[in-house]
Amino acid sequence: QVQLVESGGGLVQPGGSLRLSCVGSGFTFSWSVMSWYRQAPGKEREFVAFITGTGGSTNYADSVKGRFTISRDNAKNTVALRMNNLKPEDTAVYYCKAVGMNYWGKGTLVTVSS
Repeated sequence: QVQLVESGGGLVQPGGSLRLSCVGSGFTFSWSVMSWYRQAPGKEREFVAFITGTGGSTNYADSVKGRFTISRDNAKNTVALRMNNLKPEDTAVYYCKAVGMNYWGKGTLVTVSS
């Protein structure tokens, strides 16, 4: 059974930083391209970033490029998202996903507000 558990969200002021984590189980994590998505209130879910199985290649949405960094630790079945210089428009529920699998965790809420 595929499970994805996100954590690390919270309330942060504009310009602040957060680090999100996602632990995956029930599939071969190290073979999977892992991604982060987010869904802001009243908006559709959107792509944020992905990282290949070895971590050798990453890609980011233009809106987060230069501010967010995706990484992974295959020994711990974990993918992380470091978010710097956060903006109010980054407020959303953040989800991780294994590319090619239609499983979603419950997500973790990030609120950027003063």
